[in-house]
Amino acid sequence: MPFVLILIVIIALVLLGFILKFLIRLEMSERFHQLSLEMQNTLQQGRRETADTLKQTLESNTRLLSERVQHLNQTTLQGLQEINQQVEKRLAAGFEKSTATFTDIVKRLALIDQAQQKISELSGNVTSLKEILQDKRSRGAFGEIQLEVLIKNLMPAQSFSLQHTLKNGKRCDCLLFLPEPSGNIVIDAKFPLENFQRLMDQNIGEMDKKIAEQNFRKDIKTHIQDIASKYICPPETAEGAVMFIPAEAIFAEIHAHYPDLVELSYQNKVWLASPTTMMAILTTAKAVLKDDATKQQVHEIQEHLGFLSKDFDRFQKRMDDLERHISQANDDVKNINISAKKISSRFEKIESVDLSLPHGLSLEIEPALPDARLKIMD
Repeated sequence: MPFVLILIVIIALVLLGFILKFLIRLEMSERFHQLSLEMQNTLQQGRRETADTLKQTLESNTRLLSERVQHLNQTTLQGLQEINQQVEKRLAAGFEKSTATFTDIVKRLALIDQAQQKISELSGNVTSLKEILQDKRSRGAFGEIQLEVLIKNLMPAQSFSLQHTLKNGKRCDCLLFLPEPSGNIVIDAKFPLENFQRLMDQNIGEMDKKIAEQNFRKDIKTHIQDIASKYICPPETAEGAVMFIPAEAIFAEIHAHYPDLVELSYQNKVWLASPTTMMAILTTAKAVLKDDATKQQVHEIQEHLGFLSKDFDRFQKRMDDLERHISQANDDVKNINISAKKISSRFEKIESVDLSLPHGLSLEIEPALPDARLKIMD
């Protein structure tokens, strides 16, 4: 019986323990449920707050991003506009430069075209000149015209005569009228071109070149002797004449390689002249004419110098008189200044006189004195 009771008590205790465990679990389950609900509520609230915060952040970031994008768009647009303006300016400047360049090119092409036309004309003229120079008469006329131009440009009209006929019947290209002791000088133009051209030709053989050299020497020698025999006839002309060679190259060739011809010209008193040296000769002749004209007017110059000397003597005399008058006036001014100082001194003394005279003294004026001086009378 006691055993059964103890067993019952044990069973009851075991059941009680199960019941307590169940109750404890049930209470813990409820608390866990509540806690889970609270945690769910907390999580939902935190999720909502996080969502709101995230939404606000996203909205703020979106707004800032939109503003930045808008600002960036404006900046980019402004930069593109500036770049566009600069590009337009540069393009306009480039177009202007290109237009100016093309215009200049067109002008230069027009000038080149004109130059080509002139070159063509010049080529035709050179061809015509070559044809002219091939003929002896035309070549002689060319030298005469060149000589005429030089003389007319440098010499007075009354100092020369073109195509002058001498007393011996010979006609020269020009006669310069120069005073003594120089006398009238004959100038005749000679143009030995044919043999000179053959001599300068590089394509001819040695034998032909020697023949051309001999013919050239013969031409120059003949011209020198002709001028000496025809145009040197004192006293109508001077004792020498001038042979004008219208080509500097021929003149230089003679002096460089033909000293015998130069010596021959000296012996015959025929002076060789090129266009350059002819200008020097004519300039010297003009100076001689001017010096002669000055000598002819020496008596008039002396007369005017005499008048000038008399005028200068008269001027010197009048200058001396003026100096004397100025000196006298200076002395008079000094004397007047001295008198003025004396008068001022007298007035100062009069102003300083004590008018309260002692008893028995009287003040009288002597009218006979010219300066009406005061005299104190006792």
